[in-house]
Amino acid sequence: MPTLSREEMARVEEVRLRAGKPMALTVSGVARPLSSPPVEQRELEQLLQVASGWSVHAVLDQLRDGYITVEGGHRLGVTGTAIMEDGRVRTICDISSINMRIARQIKGCASEIALQLSEASRAVNSLILAPPGAGKTTLLRDLIRIWSEQGVRVAAADERGELAAVWRGRPQMDLGGCTDVLSGCPKARGIQMLLRGMNPQVIAVDEITAPEDVRAIEQAVGCGVTVLATAHAAGLEDMRRRALYRDLLSAGVFERFVILGMREGKRTVCVKKVQELGC
Repeated sequence: MPTLSREEMARVEEVRLRAGKPMALTVSGVARPLSSPPVEQRELEQLLQVASGWSVHAVLDQLRDGYITVEGGHRLGVTGTAIMEDGRVRTICDISSINMRIARQIKGCASEIALQLSEASRAVNSLILAPPGAGKTTLLRDLIRIWSEQGVRVAAADERGELAAVWRGRPQMDLGGCTDVLSGCPKARGIQMLLRGMNPQVIAVDEITAPEDVRAIEQAVGCGVTVLATAHAAGLEDMRRRALYRDLLSAGVFERFVILGMREGKRTVCVKKVQELGC
């Protein structure tokens, strides 16, 4: 097994278990295979049983989407054989791999950025762009906490429970005392529900992925609510190449863009005003 320093161990993001393959760790986006015996398929089945509290049936709603959340907000991605029923995934059996994604809250990581995303002491509509693993969810989570602790009413449309890391109905992450979380609901529908029911000043949503998400965000901004959101993109040019994000740009919704990246194993961050992009 390769030796990892204490600093590297603190940066482990994923533990990957694949049937017939040695365990591997992901450190700062880089896979690190270990010199360990191959994982057996029965071990994957046992891990899923333990993670579900010996009741896989109780977590079927999540498993149908390819993951389950465990105590602490950590997420287990699951692959295997999908059992279909009426065109939908009913469950996953014959587990072939599990990816344990380690949930971490880094309080204060967004302190300086929060200042750049504010005008006249209020948050402005902002979009965080980043490739997978660059930390956009961690950053958004801390922005939510910062504004919530300042007394701002924040509502999180947390479709997959990643922002609050909800486990058995309880957020495992600190999103501040003025934050309301709606999890398990499609983002577009969730935004509408939060607008109607929670009177938010800020709505936060992780990963814009569909045209209906864009329309719901436009509706929220039209109601005078500030939106904080994230999107998968390797940068501004990558964003412009995608039709969904081009529509978002032409809608003129966002005033700030936070671009996250990786360089030589370290995360980079850049904040741009919309005027600087020529949008």
